[in-house]
Amino acid sequence: MVRERIADDIYVFTSRLYAQVTAGAILTKEGAVLVDTLYFPEETKAIKQFLEERLKMPVRYVINTHYHADHSQGTYLFPQAQVVSHTLCRELLHTVGRAGLAQAKQDATELAEVEIVLPDLVLDEGVLQLHLGGKTIELRHMPGHSPDLLSVYVTNNQVLFASDNLMPVPTIFDGSHDDLVHSLEEILALELEAIVQGHGEVVLRGEIAGVIHSDLSYLQNIHTAVTRIVNNGNSAESLKKIDIESCGKSRVPLNGLVSDLHYANLHKLYAEMNDNR
Repeated sequence: MVRERIADDIYVFTSRLYAQVTAGAILTKEGAVLVDTLYFPEETKAIKQFLEERLKMPVRYVINTHYHADHSQGTYLFPQAQVVSHTLCRELLHTVGRAGLAQAKQDATELAEVEIVLPDLVLDEGVLQLHLGGKTIELRHMPGHSPDLLSVYVTNNQVLFASDNLMPVPTIFDGSHDDLVHSLEEILALELEAIVQGHGEVVLRGEIAGVIHSDLSYLQNIHTAVTRIVNNGNSAESLKKIDIESCGKSRVPLNGLVSDLHYANLHKLYAEMNDNR
């Protein structure tokens, strides 16, 4: 795990073991707010040790930005914290999350002790504000990557934890193309000092507009390319011809995983467009 201090009272933790997934900690005078956890227990335990033992900072809240295991699976390690999410995240953790964890445990013995923890404070719509130790933290429902996704805006620092709505390639196969476009436009309208992506490096102020415009361009490009294939009556095999570079993104980040994510995006759009014909 890589630890980075991006403000006096904000840390970002990036996994070395699972797709450079990130978690973050917001420090206050009354304890810490943890934004997501990491996939493997050993890395989340390292976060816990750093915050609670080294910094003497008890974790008061754990925010699950969405239900995907790489962001929520370490919540069980903070039994004294109040867990916060969107209502739909709680529902998905209880159903899809439990089934996914049971399957994952068959393949990974290091997950044996992991348990699903259901959030006890949920947001249905709009914005939920947490006030703790002089910090104001806004939880905003921003669907896109997934339908339940929350962004976490630290107003004092103008730092946004965008979760997987921002990562090296936009991903919509468990979400919505149109929702992600809308959420990215909403993020673009904010005056931010930094954005913590759900995977990969922190985006600093001077880079934010360029990164988001690149993502919006990519989403437009894949929509145009898949629309052409569907309108021509071509099969899903034709999607192989639409490589990630032709849509404006590199295949290098996340050790090449982005190409798999890209093709998953294409198949999602292809299925939706054919269903709507």
